[in-house]
Amino acid sequence: MPLPITRLRQAVALLLILALLTACSTTPSADNESQEVQTIRLGYIPIIIFAPLYVGIERGYFAEENIEIQLTAIQSTNDAVIQLAAGNFEVIFAGGNAGVFNALEQGLDFTIIAPMHSESPPLATPLVTGADRDDIQSAADLAGKRVAVNGIGAAIEYWVEQALAEEGLSIEDVELTAMRFPDMPAALANGSLDAAVITEPLVTINEDQGLVKVLAEDFINGFTATYVLTNASWMEANSETAHGFMRAYLRACRDLQGDYMNEEIAQIIEEYTQVPAAVVMRSPLAGYDPDGEVPIDDLETLQAFFMERGSLEYDELLDVNQFVNTEIATEVAAELDSAE
Repeated sequence: MPLPITRLRQAVALLLILALLTACSTTPSADNESQEVQTIRLGYIPIIIFAPLYVGIERGYFAEENIEIQLTAIQSTNDAVIQLAAGNFEVIFAGGNAGVFNALEQGLDFTIIAPMHSESPPLATPLVTGADRDDIQSAADLAGKRVAVNGIGAAIEYWVEQALAEEGLSIEDVELTAMRFPDMPAALANGSLDAAVITEPLVTINEDQGLVKVLAEDFINGFTATYVLTNASWMEANSETAHGFMRAYLRACRDLQGDYMNEEIAQIIEEYTQVPAAVVMRSPLAGYDPDGEVPIDDLETLQAFFMERGSLEYDELLDVNQFVNTEIATEVAAELDSAE
């Protein structure tokens, strides 16, 4: 039986209203809510200098870009570079190690897209010795002694070289050995190790416990030894996500300028490093570039240093510019500047 005209008009009107409501609900006006969350697998070392990562996560900067950071703690960034090129990580925070340069020369699939941290006096990664070593008062006393770094071919070797150079020595004048950062203080205290370059917060913690004393903390000034690296194929295929990552990262870096440490940031760092916030508050600060500008000179310095050390698997210095791509960082920095 046909519907009466009045009821037919009501039914048509209802259908029109439902169609309009459906159209409105699928309009891409709420992009952030409708976009699928992208996971970025990231390799890092859980220490204080990785603060931009922790701040970006906890202040929601990555979440605002629909990015979930999946963290994997690593001991050595040399291994992380291989995993990055193999596609097991999308991003790593790594030192400018010999392994990085060797991987670049081999043509592995990754790109340097931003700096991570730089150091100025008082250094967050100083040269230390055992607290009771009266025979070692400065780097000048280390000739023939056993000095530890966290890995042979690690950028911290350059730290050792610079500390010794201040006293007229070189890295060739000491016996260099590799040891995990957490194992260094005990080895210094029992005398099986004479000196080490140790990163915070281990310096402050072990000074408090009377195990170590600082020999030198002013031999580097404004040098960048760690960088943000990404899988190049992933970045090309995921431009929007890569931009979102960089936006969140640089926002966090911009939060960490000047005398930036406060209780909130210290508590964030404590959550990711298990270092008490009170210790974090007293630790020397690392520096972070707010615009993501990669200091090519520092990369070239590290490459030349490792070439002289015999740590590289090639004979001619590479043009490091070809392995650096800061286009995304430049674009994002301009966006953030215009929004301020």
